[in-house]
Amino acid sequence: MRIALDAMGTDAAPATEVEGALRALKELDEDIEIVLVGDPDLLEAELARHDDVPRERLSVHPARERVLAGDPPATVLRRKPDSSIAVGLRLQKEGHADAFISAGSTGAVMAASLFVLRPLPGFERPSVGTFFPTARTPTLLLDAGTNVDCKPRHLLQFAHLGRVYMADVLGVDEPRIGLLNIGEEPEKGDELAQETHRLLAADPALNFVGNIEGREVVKGACDVLVADGFVGNVLLKFYESVAQFILGMVRRELKDADQVLPLESVMRLLDYSEYGGAPLLGVNGVTIICHGGSPPKAIRNAVRVAAQAVRSGMVADMAAEFGEGAPNGSMA
Repeated sequence: MRIALDAMGTDAAPATEVEGALRALKELDEDIEIVLVGDPDLLEAELARHDDVPRERLSVHPARERVLAGDPPATVLRRKPDSSIAVGLRLQKEGHADAFISAGSTGAVMAASLFVLRPLPGFERPSVGTFFPTARTPTLLLDAGTNVDCKPRHLLQFAHLGRVYMADVLGVDEPRIGLLNIGEEPEKGDELAQETHRLLAADPALNFVGNIEGREVVKGACDVLVADGFVGNVLLKFYESVAQFILGMVRRELKDADQVLPLESVMRLLDYSEYGGAPLLGVNGVTIICHGGSPPKAIRNAVRVAAQAVRSGMVADMAAEFGEGAPNGSMA
């Protein structure tokens, strides 16, 4: 298995990507090979700083350009065809890699993935899924900000993408699908929420558990939470800020205390790097998007998630989900 890693994406590139790749090769399965995509001079200089580099499992593929934060996402492939994002995705498209990971511009990775890898049959929009912690197991939020203006059929598609991802990558049998809404009753919410509820409830392939209110999310009421990208992104950002706010308060209170309570497990639960990046679902390939400020641990875990997606046949399963057998014809 070969995984193409954009080595020029993080804020501290390429040091973070190189260290994360080396950790992955040391700690994960031996069938994984990593292709570092980026400036070969910078990458070779960074690799020279490390001992025992497994060159039989680690290679460098040149890409002389780098996508910057101000580059318009829709023009990256045309204006910077030799960027690490464009080259890495082409490696997957041409069969030289099985997955692609990048901590570069989210918009650029999404736009390039959609153009290079193409959408899956029957699926209209790609969706970025993001995990956040709950009292039970982590919940996958779809959409996390990619699509701010959705129709009911789009949310139905997100539900199916989440179902396959949770089953294939995380091994969750019959994942519970919930719809973010302002009340539990089917008639709650606006027209989008009501029609989406009807579609989800009528789909026999989904384990739909109904509307999920905001206060129920943290309790782990569902495995996949469906929302349009506007609402989903607001929830995600608020969720992240509250978690960090509470941790900061606890740390301040314990700073002068005689006994320090163990917070390692709580910190690990709230650490985004534990989840290995956000999957871009709905394209004909495996793309994992990491945060620009990702530490090496996040890169390592992104490799783990990408490898599991490849092993499980996730893309093929999603293609079958949205192919000719689209439920109730609602995805055609």
